[in-house]
Amino acid sequence: MTGADAIQDVVIKAQVLSGGRGLGTFTSGFRGGVHMVTKDGQAAEIADKMLGNDLVTKQAPNGVPCNKVLLMERVYLRREMYFSILMDRGSQGPMMVGSPFGGTSIEDVAASNPEAIFTSPIDVKAGITREQCEAMAENLGFEPGTAQAEKAVALMQNLYGMFQSCDCTQVEINPLAETREGEVMCCDAKVNFDDNAIFRQKPIFEYRDFSQEDPREVEASKYDLNYIGLDGNIGCMVNGAGLAMSTMDIIQLKGGAPANFLDVGGGANEEQVQKAFELLDADPNVQAILVNIFGGIMRCDVIATGIINAAKEIGMKKPIVIRLQGTNVEEAKKLIADSNFAFIVANDLEDAAVKAVGVAEIAHQAEKLQLGIQFEGMDV
Repeated sequence: MTGADAIQDVVIKAQVLSGGRGLGTFTSGFRGGVHMVTKDGQAAEIADKMLGNDLVTKQAPNGVPCNKVLLMERVYLRREMYFSILMDRGSQGPMMVGSPFGGTSIEDVAASNPEAIFTSPIDVKAGITREQCEAMAENLGFEPGTAQAEKAVALMQNLYGMFQSCDCTQVEINPLAETREGEVMCCDAKVNFDDNAIFRQKPIFEYRDFSQEDPREVEASKYDLNYIGLDGNIGCMVNGAGLAMSTMDIIQLKGGAPANFLDVGGGANEEQVQKAFELLDADPNVQAILVNIFGGIMRCDVIATGIINAAKEIGMKKPIVIRLQGTNVEEAKKLIADSNFAFIVANDLEDAAVKAVGVAEIAHQAEKLQLGIQFEGMDV
């Protein structure tokens, strides 16, 4: 564009999957993932300081790589609001959430001014209603009957249409803005999609940027393992999300800290078990591994075989505490006893947690003192 139609100012934004970019700091020392560009050459100068560096934010304390930047028109706002549609566990369906105070962390608004947060459950069968949207628009500060209120209602209806048709779990607009010219527009957005809908949302999931994700989680997903990295030093391998949560809880209760959430599921095979151990063994923060399996659908002998194969293949030297109960548990115990590896076997979950926390602490202290130690045949 040239002349009067040319865009005078633009905004440059680091394209990383994290909130709080504006207040973040790059590992190079450059501050801020969002900047105004007001003169020639400034966009290239700022982009050069962003690209190739990790942006550390409140939500991403370990940093997220910035491989792309976005240039967008600067919009002069009359006021900023917050609006989202998300899946709500309490109402067991979609929920509209809005606030007349946007452009900042909605968590901070909820903490300091909870009466400024408005919610409205959506009947998933009936869909969003005009009355709901009008009420929410009024809560956001739009005067009923005005052109701006009508634009806000239309925007909410369109966003719900997108939410439903794209299998979203969250559509968050922050800020939802009213411009000086009376337009109502989305100035920034965060959108989450249901992983279970990949089969019918393939074009959307093709945009997935694996560089923005924990590489351990990406690798685990290739083998249908549910993995979430944490900041402790006890690696956990469990079958079932509920058992995984209780395992992490009892580790903390006994004074330890889990290094991950790793659920192998109920139908894991030996290859998946071996891959799970490879992930745990490759994590430099893991100093002990706790295996907690309750064999229902999952057979204990399959887990034991996978553990033994992993120890053979990758030469695991980290202490492994094993607690097995359920289907084929006696066969599993025999396999472990007949192997050439000195695994630490626990009688129950409490015993397993105590042992895992204990050996992890020993390994931690030995590492600090640069001492080589041995757990019944395992070099550490």
